[in-house]
Amino acid sequence: MLQNRRDMDWGLKNRISSIIKPQNNRALMLAVDHGYFLGPTEKLEDPKKVIAPLLKHCDSLMLTRGVQRASVPATTDTPMVLRVSGGSSIIGEDLSQEDITVSIEDAIRLNASALAMSIFVGSKYEYQTIVNLGKLVSEAAKYGLPVLAVTAVGKELGKDARYLSLACRVAAEQGAHIVKTYYCDNFEKVVQSCPVPIIVAGGKKIPERDALQLTYNAIKGGAVGVDMGRNIWQSEHPVSMIRAVRAIVHNNQNVDQAFKLYKKLVSEESKKKPNQKKSNKPNNPNQKKSNKPNNPNQKKSNKPNKPNKPNNPNQNKPNLNQK
Repeated sequence: MLQNRRDMDWGLKNRISSIIKPQNNRALMLAVDHGYFLGPTEKLEDPKKVIAPLLKHCDSLMLTRGVQRASVPATTDTPMVLRVSGGSSIIGEDLSQEDITVSIEDAIRLNASALAMSIFVGSKYEYQTIVNLGKLVSEAAKYGLPVLAVTAVGKELGKDARYLSLACRVAAEQGAHIVKTYYCDNFEKVVQSCPVPIIVAGGKKIPERDALQLTYNAIKGGAVGVDMGRNIWQSEHPVSMIRAVRAIVHNNQNVDQAFKLYKKLVSEESKKKPNQKKSNKPNNPNQKKSNKPNNPNQKKSNKPNKPNKPNNPNQNKPNLNQK
């Protein structure tokens, strides 16, 4: 029995090390789980198309089981952080009314490296989400699966260090192995009050340089990394953006260096794209000549025999169904 517990500990540590890299204690997680309550989010309408070019640049991918099955190649060795909570949509009464929606057995079948769920501190359903986190940790521990707690606070509380510290500490107290939260002023206090690693959420789309600044600030403030979604795949240049974020997380670059890299990669990317105007030119230099009539009398046949009236009396009427 004791040996089995040690085996579980090894598996747990091994899974965490695939998400938070042990060589520098840093993590770059790519979040694509937004559809579980937002539906077809802008620029994430086709998850498979979005994920494909980004997968090799992230340390782990946070997603739902539906997207994993349909949009991620089974040949990948990128760790999957599986969201297992849900129950409310953006048009519902209260987003905090969540429950566990995925069984441990299904998570194991999907070879999840970690399980993720939200807790909503200060919300109407605070009790339900915190108790569910405790139950999930207990069940996942039987199989050596780490749990990532995504912390949220009630709207009236705001993203304040006091309340984010409360949410992160509560999550850690319930046994979460990693906590995801927001960056805020006095972020160091949030990190100091949480005994487990913190990953910072990217949040809503902001300008690229601002997102790189957020990444830098989070690392400097004590976070092990970022779990960024919209600020990568809603960028006009997602691959360039994730590589710039990675330069801060894993290569210790500052904001100016990372943004310079981003602009360089964008420039290289634009050079690789074919010039649409040139592609419309004929390959055969004599192609234009081929449009001239071979028969010198052919021009006469192009003259209309009658005035330019439409053959169909309804031809010029608008199609009411065209819109």
